[in-house]
Amino acid sequence: MSKDDKNVKLFNKWSFEGITVKDWTLEKYINLKPIIVPQSCGRHEHRRFWKSTKVSIVERFINRLLSPGFIRSKVKGHKSSYHSGKKNKIIKSLETAFTLIELNTGKNPIQVLVDAICNVAPREETTRIALGGISYASAVDIAPQRRVDLALKYLVQAIGSRSHSTEKSFEENLAQELMLAANNSQESRAIKKKDEIERIAVSAR
Repeated sequence: MSKDDKNVKLFNKWSFEGITVKDWTLEKYINLKPIIVPQSCGRHEHRRFWKSTKVSIVERFINRLLSPGFIRSKVKGHKSSYHSGKKNKIIKSLETAFTLIELNTGKNPIQVLVDAICNVAPREETTRIALGGISYASAVDIAPQRRVDLALKYLVQAIGSRSHSTEKSFEENLAQELMLAANNSQESRAIKKKDEIERIAVSAR
């Protein structure tokens, strides 16, 4: 990291310096290049593998939160049921959630996000194999890039399920799920989903 990069902080609050990826197999696919505002304006579109090598992992998480059907909007005054298309609102919500994480854990929230992704990324899954009219499930190893993709998916789904029928705000649910997943807690819904996928894969070996 260059001297100039050390001065770049996420939202001008949190530094990328010293952030580590504890799972070395995922290092190449978790982009930790310092960035102030996680907004690349879609420059990676239609370019193979750019989402992993050129897009900050924070922005990838935000983009996943924008997926329709995952996160119900709790923004007062908006009739839309989902956050889909409201990237600025998600960015502000993430900043608030990161502040809650820092206050509750005393840790850099970027590190908490990276630890959560590493813990939730599954190592095995099942695929359907058809042979002569007979199909059966077989366990397969998961490529590192897909592991990161699935980890982001499971985290967002877990945050979405927490946000339904609850008195807590979206930011509180987001912060809670990330903290639980970073601690590899069984109370995390994303961790439960990952364990379920791996358990099914083990039975299909």
